[in-house]
Amino acid sequence: MSQRPFVLDPLFRSVGTLNGVGPRTLKLYEKLTGGTKILDVVFHKPVGIIERKFVPDIMSAKIGETVCVRVIIDSHTPNERKSQPYRIRARDHSGFVELVFFHAHEDWISKIYPLGKEVMISGQMDDYKGGRQITHPDILDLEAPERTEIVYPLTAGLSNKMLRKTTLACLDQTPELHEWIDKTHLSRMGWPDWKTSILSLHNPTSEADLEPSNPAPTRLAYDEFLANQLTLAILRLKQRKLKGRSFTTHGPQRQKLLSSLPWPLTSFQTEALSEIDANMAAPHRMLRLLQGDVGSGKTIVAALAMMNVVDSGAQAALMAPTEILARQHIETLKPYLDAAGIPFAILTGRDKGKAREAIVEDIRTGTAKIIIGTHALFQEDIAFADLGLAVIDEQHRFGVHQRLQLSNKGMGTDVLVMTATPIPRTLTLTAYGDMEVSRIVGKPAGRKAIDTRLIPQDTLDDMISRLGEQIKKGVQIYWVCPLVEESEILDLAAAEERYLVLQQFYGDKVGLIHGRMKPKDKDAVMEKFAVGELSILVATTVIEVGVNVPNATIMVIEHAERFGLAQLHQLRGRVGRGDQQSYCFLVYANNLTQTARERLKILRETEDGFLIAEKDLELRGSGEVLGTKQSGLIEFRLANLTAHADLLISARHDSALILEKDPDLKTPRGQALRTLLYLFERDQAISYLRSG
Repeated sequence: MSQRPFVLDPLFRSVGTLNGVGPRTLKLYEKLTGGTKILDVVFHKPVGIIERKFVPDIMSAKIGETVCVRVIIDSHTPNERKSQPYRIRARDHSGFVELVFFHAHEDWISKIYPLGKEVMISGQMDDYKGGRQITHPDILDLEAPERTEIVYPLTAGLSNKMLRKTTLACLDQTPELHEWIDKTHLSRMGWPDWKTSILSLHNPTSEADLEPSNPAPTRLAYDEFLANQLTLAILRLKQRKLKGRSFTTHGPQRQKLLSSLPWPLTSFQTEALSEIDANMAAPHRMLRLLQGDVGSGKTIVAALAMMNVVDSGAQAALMAPTEILARQHIETLKPYLDAAGIPFAILTGRDKGKAREAIVEDIRTGTAKIIIGTHALFQEDIAFADLGLAVIDEQHRFGVHQRLQLSNKGMGTDVLVMTATPIPRTLTLTAYGDMEVSRIVGKPAGRKAIDTRLIPQDTLDDMISRLGEQIKKGVQIYWVCPLVEESEILDLAAAEERYLVLQQFYGDKVGLIHGRMKPKDKDAVMEKFAVGELSILVATTVIEVGVNVPNATIMVIEHAERFGLAQLHQLRGRVGRGDQQSYCFLVYANNLTQTARERLKILRETEDGFLIAEKDLELRGSGEVLGTKQSGLIEFRLANLTAHADLLISARHDSALILEKDPDLKTPRGQALRTLLYLFERDQAISYLRSG
């Protein structure tokens, strides 16, 4: 059993083993960097550098400048109330400056700034009521003051000074590592070795050194991409080694289902289907991602792929992330499955007791040919008679492990993953590099473009009263309230407040749905909206993925400027699902920033989700593109997907070459690459290498 190379041990020790890092501070490091290891601090990049300007005396400092100046502590004025700051008066031959501290401990301050002591302080010189003041100054070494300060992202309770001290201690523990990048590539790119790069990253001498295009940040970004792409390439290799099955692709059941469709497939649907067919007919396992915008007709393509398996005498399963989505898939497919006479079952967490036992039995005996469900399908007691194809919807809600778990329920099961979240190409490579990709662009026949309009917040009352005419015509409306930074309680308050206002106008025709409701209560409200008992559904973003109510033709999004582009596009896709004209009203606050204006403008101009996702990546960076950080997409710590996209392609090619020459990573370079995988905590890839 191979284990982490001994050389990496210092990086995997706890930050708590360093001097001055106690249990309370350790929690802050974990909150800031996502871990408690020395490695986590080493991978926490600086974001800026402050060049300090030394001035001969207080009065020479320009207002607004960050300066260093020698002063003598003259007097202390402790705060009388908690809300007031603690003030210290300091002086030199030219005049006075006030040093201001909020939430400061009196005993700590008086120890650091005793009366009559000469100190060297640094901070921004401000003007306050005609006098000079510096808020929260840094205190520097009188004998050897630092000329520059490296600035890091922080969390409450950790000062930049504390973090810098810890970072330097962590860098002292950082080992030299054997080179894993090909020597000729390294010299052609002019990159330093790994340790030199890490040291340069944390010791910039100017702002220019922090640019992502500089040799050290570029090299480290490449290392991170290489670990990511090598892991996916190993996973791909493992999948290819697994024996697959060959399925019939144009059998009688498939033809029946095809002829029962109300309109012909679009050219993109046909193309995606032929790529899937080619995989399913081949004797290898299929692992394919089907990307298609909201309402582009992915479910029908998946259903036709399932027919290949049914025609070959096996079963197909479709797994959705939520109960609402699973039931919706059934509603979409039921008429077609009935027309083709195919027995199906649905299994979710809602099924209990005798009813559940009967469904489980139908799956086990093969009576049910198509099984649709939530992750209840993963449970250990679920056995399939013969699972030929697993279709997984909204993959970014499930990890790699879960997709392997479901496919392991059968022998040589093919896997088709669907997502309605348009993911930029670079992100697709990082999250789904182990898969082949098909894209469905555009909408099915009969769907009209959604009319998207920008509405200023102060005209909202007028709009609310005008909705009455639409409701009389039987129109249904989604009303989305914004996510308030990180706070479900505030979200809820915003949604409830809007719900009460709308209720005054439209009474019990208004429903409310939010993240803190129990799943069954959410389902009940959704059900009422779906059958038309409610005219307006007020919601936080829980309605984002997959809900299908063709009669809903108006979408109102409040504080649209607070949402990401991709998220706004997903929400807009909830309307325009029937053949009537649909509208999306983006309500915005009056003081919009230039970036916010840009974003809303892009949304007005296009309905191409892939184009929108690419723009979103440019404007906001990878962590935000799916609206949540917890989306199963890799969060890169050293690489910047927008700035380093070309390196990702290069790392992908390099990974393929490496495994072609050295599939078990046994050569000296292979051993160094194993170290790289452990360094970026891709132990999973190493275990795949071992298991062949």
